[in-house]
Amino acid sequence: MVKIYLGPAGVPLSSKKRSTIDGIRTVKELGLNAMEVEFVQGVKMKPEAAEEAGKVAEELGVRLSVHAPYFINLCSDDKEKVKASKARILDTADRAERMKADAIAIHIAFYGKMSPEECYQQVKSELGEVVDTARSQGIKNVKFGVETMAKESAFGTIDEVISISKEVKGVIPYIDWAHTFARQDGKINYGEIIDRLQKELNLTHINSHFESLVFRNGKYVDEHLPIDNEAPPFRPLAEELLKRENLSITLICESPELERDALKMKKVLEELGYKFS
Repeated sequence: MVKIYLGPAGVPLSSKKRSTIDGIRTVKELGLNAMEVEFVQGVKMKPEAAEEAGKVAEELGVRLSVHAPYFINLCSDDKEKVKASKARILDTADRAERMKADAIAIHIAFYGKMSPEECYQQVKSELGEVVDTARSQGIKNVKFGVETMAKESAFGTIDEVISISKEVKGVIPYIDWAHTFARQDGKINYGEIIDRLQKELNLTHINSHFESLVFRNGKYVDEHLPIDNEAPPFRPLAEELLKRENLSITLICESPELERDALKMKKVLEELGYKFS
C-alpha cells in the first residue's frame, strides 16, 4: 500500500513559537508527519540550526523537504543573476542535506527572451553543474526538485520536469498539483501523472504540493486558496493514491490554511481507509 507523508509548507499557524524546530514539534502534535521548510525569502538558517532541526525531525518521525528561494532564474539573460541563482540552490541543498531532508523544491526559470527549448537546454546545463558541484561538496542525498509551474511564462510543464529529470542525474519532478492543473487549463488526470512518474522515471517517492488556485479572467492563476475551493479537487487524488502499491508520497499543503487544510486532507484519506501510523 502507498505510504503518505502529509504536512504544511512552513511552521504551522498554530505553533506558539515560529522556529523550524517548534514547527516540527507542532506538526507531530497535530498528528501530521511531514513539513516543508521554507527558504522562499532567502537561506537564512545557519548550518548548525539545520542539523539540530534534522535531529528533532528524525526523533519525531517527521519527513522534511525544503523550498528554495523564489529569486532563482537559470534562464536569465543576466549572467550574474544565473550565478546568484546557482548559489541559492546550493545553499538550499546544503541546509537540506544537514537537516536530512529528502528533496528541495525549485522554481527553476522563466523563458524570458528564450524559446522553451532554448531555456530547457540552459536549465539542463546550469542545473547539471549545480548538481555536480553539490556532490563534490558532500551533498550526497538531497534530490533537486524542479517544480511544475502555473504561469505560462515559467519553465515547468509536466513534460519539461519529467524530461529534465531523465536527463540530469539527481533531479526529480516536484509536482505542484494545482500548478499543473492551471497549466493544463483546469484539467488534471492524477492517475496518468502518477503512472508517468512511476513508469518513465521509476520513482518510488513523489514530492508534491497541494492547494487550490484563484480563477480570474477565464483562467486559473497562481494565487493560493483553501482546498475547499476544489481547484483542483483533492479527493480524486486521494482515491488514486490508495490504489497504488510500492509508492510513497509527500503531500505538502500550500493552502493559506496550512495545517487546517492538511488535517482536512488527512480526514479524506482516513475516510477512504488509509491509516496514518
